[in-house]
Amino acid sequence: MTKKLAARVSTLSPSTTLAITAKAKEMKESGIDIIGLGAGEPDYNTPVNILEAAYQSMKEGKTKYTPSGGLPALKDAVIAKLKTDQQLDYSRQEIMIGIGAKHVLYTLFQVLLDPGDEVIIPTPYWVSYPEQVKLAEGVPVFVEATSESEFKVTAEQISNAITSKTKAVIINSPGNPTGMIYSQEELRQIAEVCLEKDIWIISDEIYEKLIYGNEKHVSIAQLSADAKARTFIINGVSKSHSMTGWRIGYIAGDAEVVSAMTNLASHSTSNPTTTSQYAAIEAYNGPQEAVESMRKDFESRLERIYPQLAAIPGFTVVKPQGAFYLLPEVTEAMKKTGFSNVDDFASALLTEAKVAVIPGSGFGSPETIRLSYATSIDLLEEAVKRIRSYVEANWKE
Repeated sequence: MTKKLAARVSTLSPSTTLAITAKAKEMKESGIDIIGLGAGEPDYNTPVNILEAAYQSMKEGKTKYTPSGGLPALKDAVIAKLKTDQQLDYSRQEIMIGIGAKHVLYTLFQVLLDPGDEVIIPTPYWVSYPEQVKLAEGVPVFVEATSESEFKVTAEQISNAITSKTKAVIINSPGNPTGMIYSQEELRQIAEVCLEKDIWIISDEIYEKLIYGNEKHVSIAQLSADAKARTFIINGVSKSHSMTGWRIGYIAGDAEVVSAMTNLASHSTSNPTTTSQYAAIEAYNGPQEAVESMRKDFESRLERIYPQLAAIPGFTVVKPQGAFYLLPEVTEAMKKTGFSNVDDFASALLTEAKVAVIPGSGFGSPETIRLSYATSIDLLEEAVKRIRSYVEANWKE
């Protein structure tokens, strides 16, 4: 029998992050001393009160189907969180719970985009944005941000990229893979362009709780009633409460779009995992000390590891303001060590230096590599030491 895959998956690229992480894990399991700096997840267990709430829900027999868009009690917990943290008011009809923020984004693109619709995506970008747009038969339109602009695009760049086919722009703040944060003024200017051009704003705020120094998180939906009306907030418990494997995310936004997403979910996933939803209720309604404790620990690691990474020859590093990633530009280091592309450079770091990093090509940034500092400070310092030793040993003038 002749096998032919559907055209919609023929151009998909595998997740660079997951591929590198899997390869590093395989090497480690074979006995090789690999330090993995690839995974985008906190290195803490889920807080105990959340684990206990999940277990209690199972003991009480709460293991059946739930509404496709999520438990009303979890929607209420999300509504309360948005009111407390962002001073925003939403109804249950404007909230959908999904199987992680990734699934929520996927579902949003499926209901929002028609063939040929364009979505503006700032680079560097999270690896799944363009692939999900393409799966919805949309067209990713990339707008480049560089280290000189702190990896943030301007309202003018977005305005220049808008065409008659533009449906939405994605704003990820704090960003993956950059860790950078858009200021309130930067967001205000972007919102004005989106209002003027009548396009949707997709605001990915999954790293909202991981912000350092004196920086503050601002949601673009907070800026005005008009901005809120055209903004979809995407968030979840994965990063904030170290619940990546529980797979609970949410969207807050236009009720008609959210209703369509819920209908689609009813035919694809039935509902988010019931036990995970009860865990997420506790995550939002319960004590938040663990969230702040993790944030402080990540900030401490950043302060320790940033100057060490920046001191590696041929590395240029913009200090991030949030998330748990560093994105050094390594063009000179690649050139001086004999590499013409970042994929080969990252492969050499894995096989020779025994450090797993993510090549920036997967993020639309082929001059960079991404390192996650969601691991112990001892391993981080050893990893940076290995990278520096490799670069210095192979440096050719």
